[in-house]
Amino acid sequence: MSDIIQLLPDTVANQIAAGEVIQRPASVIKELVENAVDAGAKRIDVSVVDAGRTSIQVIDDGCGMSETDARLAFERHATSKIRQANDLFNLHTMGFRGEALPSIAAVAQVELKTKQQGEDIGTDLCMAGSKVVSQEACACPAGSNFMVENLFFNVPARRKFLKSNTTELNNIIAAFERIVLVYPNITFTFHSNGTELYDLRACGLRQRIVDVFGKRINQDLLPVKVETSVCRISGFVGKPESAKKKGARQFFFVNGRFMRHPYFSKAVMTVYERLVPQGEQVPYFLYFDVDPKDIDVNIHPTKTEIKFENEQAIWQILFAAVRDAVGSFNDVSTIDFDVEGKPDIPVYTQGAQFDMPKVDYNPNYNPFKETSGSGSLGGSTMHQSKLGQDYMDKPVSPKVPDQWDTLYSGLDTQPSPDHTMLFPETPSSDEGLIEEKSPVHYQYKGRFIMTAVKSGLMIIDQHRAHVRILFEDYLRRLKARQMHSQKVLFPQSVDFSAQEIVTLSRLKDDITQLGFELTSLGGNTFSINAIPEGFEGIDIPALLHDILSETAEEQSSAIEQVHESLALSLARAAAIPYGEVLNNDEMEKVINGLFQCENVNYTPDGKATLCILKQRDIEQMLG
Repeated sequence: MSDIIQLLPDTVANQIAAGEVIQRPASVIKELVENAVDAGAKRIDVSVVDAGRTSIQVIDDGCGMSETDARLAFERHATSKIRQANDLFNLHTMGFRGEALPSIAAVAQVELKTKQQGEDIGTDLCMAGSKVVSQEACACPAGSNFMVENLFFNVPARRKFLKSNTTELNNIIAAFERIVLVYPNITFTFHSNGTELYDLRACGLRQRIVDVFGKRINQDLLPVKVETSVCRISGFVGKPESAKKKGARQFFFVNGRFMRHPYFSKAVMTVYERLVPQGEQVPYFLYFDVDPKDIDVNIHPTKTEIKFENEQAIWQILFAAVRDAVGSFNDVSTIDFDVEGKPDIPVYTQGAQFDMPKVDYNPNYNPFKETSGSGSLGGSTMHQSKLGQDYMDKPVSPKVPDQWDTLYSGLDTQPSPDHTMLFPETPSSDEGLIEEKSPVHYQYKGRFIMTAVKSGLMIIDQHRAHVRILFEDYLRRLKARQMHSQKVLFPQSVDFSAQEIVTLSRLKDDITQLGFELTSLGGNTFSINAIPEGFEGIDIPALLHDILSETAEEQSSAIEQVHESLALSLARAAAIPYGEVLNNDEMEKVINGLFQCENVNYTPDGKATLCILKQRDIEQMLG
């Protein structure tokens, strides 16, 4: 019987490895930019065309490579970071396995121009599908210039299942942000189809966060810093009022590497349990410095999942550090004095003598005893004002208004409320029903509308019901293009992140159709010149951020899904809030509007709007 097991060809093995390491264009950005950081670059320029489908270019001014190193860099498991197995437990660089470049070259056409510092001639190497196409000397700046074209050209199934350009570009931006937030001392630029999205100069960490996510986030950041024998934690967490349902910026970094860690995320959110509404998230940018021997970054191909040796201890340290930061912010009270009413604090003079102040009082004074004016608060009038003395000198006697008996006239003809209204007698069949004097609907705790129905007691969530009503109304008007715009007297400005700018460019027509009029002020700042009619008093910048966050993942062609996301965001912003007191007519309007909707029972995101407490259940509870 012949042997059936054979070694895979290198080209096939590289494609299999590429499937783990290079999942989409964002993976290429991550690997190439991390290599540039490891090369000691002080400036890194990234450019993409068609969200990386057509080309990806990464240029750095790092140490560069020799001719031999440039060729070996594309061999599998060729690395400058590891010499023996123990080196895996003492890693201080981003890349180390030697899989990134061969994986990229296996599924794309790659050109590398590189030159070492101090050399006169560089190397120009071209590869396609793991095969060397050409290698020759060239003139180029010091550092490395990678051009990756036609990604997945030889794996059509992988290329076919890439998402829309907007989604892929958002993924690229997310990968880019995770790196620039770790290295604020490096200058980064990012261009998409020739348009500059980022120009990040070297700066401090807080300024880098502001440069990436906009000026609005600066006022929401609280510093976190703690140092122990187990780890050091630094960075920033958001104030409770910065919480939002979607789009919260949440980042963990360990030894300069981005990581996902639900266990540590739970530690942060536990601090905010009673400070933010349920389901909302706060931003955080937290950096861990841990001994490399105590972590394992090699448990996942993309190295975003990291195993800690002392997870429980770090959880407690993180929880305490965040709680201290939030507690310090909440506990600091500000005493606001006006100019004229400043307290007069005498200057302390050493050796000066101070006497205890004397207080005069009348030990026989009884505030419940009527006096003829002879009593006073103190025995000496020196410490009493004229107004106070006049008040104390007047006799205390209740004044009865004239014709007081007319106030109660007619009461003998009215039924006693405690018998006929609160505790009506059960009518007999001959007497008929007693006319009901109670309101048709009842509001409970500013949240629920309670009304009687044939089967029992119906309880309606007023906010959710109004969301459903407005959602269907806005959706209908969006489809019919009937949203009306209203100019604002004082335009507001709003700063968008790069990701939001990408989504905004895709939804520009839909945003205008909603009734918004936005004018670019340069960079990522826009002026809000008009808003949808009836949206006065709503936080419009926050609403726009919510809209762009809701629709960021939608496909550009799925216009119905985009309309639904837009309508839901508008409905949530304009719906009756919890705690608003409604009169009977307003409650009637909500109920009638709800039962005219296509879906009465649930909100657009699947939450129940009402429930019915059955009559028989009420009778059973009362015995």
